[in-house]
Amino acid sequence: MNTIERRHDIVQLALNKGKVAVSDLVVKYGYSAVTIRSDLNYLHKKGLLIRSRGGAIACNKITQELSVDEKHHKHIKVKRKLAQLVCSLINEGDAIILDSGTTTEEVAKCLAAFRRLVVMTNGLNIAQNLLHSDDFEVMMTGGTLRKTSMSFYGSQAEDSIRRYYFDKVILGVDGIDFNSGITTHFEYEAILNRTMCEIAKEVIVVADSSKFNRTGIHKICGFSAINTFVTDSQIPDEFAQTIEQAGAKLIIAQ
Repeated sequence: MNTIERRHDIVQLALNKGKVAVSDLVVKYGYSAVTIRSDLNYLHKKGLLIRSRGGAIACNKITQELSVDEKHHKHIKVKRKLAQLVCSLINEGDAIILDSGTTTEEVAKCLAAFRRLVVMTNGLNIAQNLLHSDDFEVMMTGGTLRKTSMSFYGSQAEDSIRRYYFDKVILGVDGIDFNSGITTHFEYEAILNRTMCEIAKEVIVVADSSKFNRTGIHKICGFSAINTFVTDSQIPDEFAQTIEQAGAKLIIAQ
């Protein structure tokens, strides 16, 4: 487990238990107390935890958001497998919307094999990975840049999307919960994602299993709005049943 993964795990542990102790984390991760205190101080400065005597407490019950750079290496091998499965669902000649995010960034990297595609994205990192795709058209939504997620949002982005009709939208999400469905941390991103779903023929959600039982504060859609769900084999059984009962096709990477 690298530093980013360990810190992300500490945040999730604090959210689940309400608080964490330095002594317990030393035993759990096998690192010195100095290293663990450094982790907690870093997470406190980022606003992901509140430092307390001997440990830290969770900020709230909602999964906190890490930056794109911090998310990038989290579950990277799984994300690459998921990206390959998503690309197998895309046909030559498709017009697709590729949502911002680190999992969808891996999808963008897999698109180099295609020759006839139209790709619209709100992700600056997505567009950067499509710079050398000379054989198909790449469009950006425009709008206001949110630096944390390297994504564009706002009325300009929504209006630009509404001018078109797409075969598929590929969504990355922050959380998947029984009550809330598919969620994200940022209100205007949720609004833009809902617009994407409205003007696309097929909604494809791609998320690794760490996103289950986590909740962002803003709902994108319920399970019934999803056509295809791509995840890995660690998906909890109850979620697999719920997704399939809602009518979505579930594709699992082994």
